[in-house]
Amino acid sequence: MSELLGLNGGTTPWDIGRPQKAFVDLEEAGEIQGSVLDIGCGTGENAMHMARKGYRTVGVDSSPTSITKAMLKTTQRNLPVKFIIFEPLQLEHLGMIFDTIIDSGLFHLYDDSTRPLYVKSLGRVLKPEGYLHMLCISEGNFGSFGPKRVTKGDLRFYFIEGWEVKAIRGARFEVNYGRGWNWAWLATIQRR
Repeated sequence: MSELLGLNGGTTPWDIGRPQKAFVDLEEAGEIQGSVLDIGCGTGENAMHMARKGYRTVGVDSSPTSITKAMLKTTQRNLPVKFIIFEPLQLEHLGMIFDTIIDSGLFHLYDDSTRPLYVKSLGRVLKPEGYLHMLCISEGNFGSFGPKRVTKGDLRFYFIEGWEVKAIRGARFEVNYGRGWNWAWLATIQRR
């Protein structure tokens, strides 16, 4: 069945078969706290890593195929992660609040008119003083292939009201094509 679901090698650039190193490093540095929402979780590698480390973790994605793959992996690995097919722009209907949110490649998929809706949706499920850790493709990548590039200014612009940008660090977004990564920003943003 895993061959049918594309679990051997992945079919999308972000499905690398392991968690993003940026989130592994954040967890090891003690920057992940309490309950975790992995928004746009894809096939669940980041969420499963957090669950393996002992965090109560929920992964949401609007793709039924991705959630099916994530649920199969979770069953095979015997990890306590809840995966839900859910629209990221309507998180207020999720009925849960989290201490930490991780975003691995979702924000950069939204256009300028949708990003404010996304930010509001995040604010509805993140506890005050909670943290959002976001990995997004940066303007350091050449060409126009792939998702819209995100600048530090974009992050500060969209996360201004009710948020505080604590850090924006250079990072690598790991993929399963080309050189195996893209330049990225790893932003740590606190809800006020």
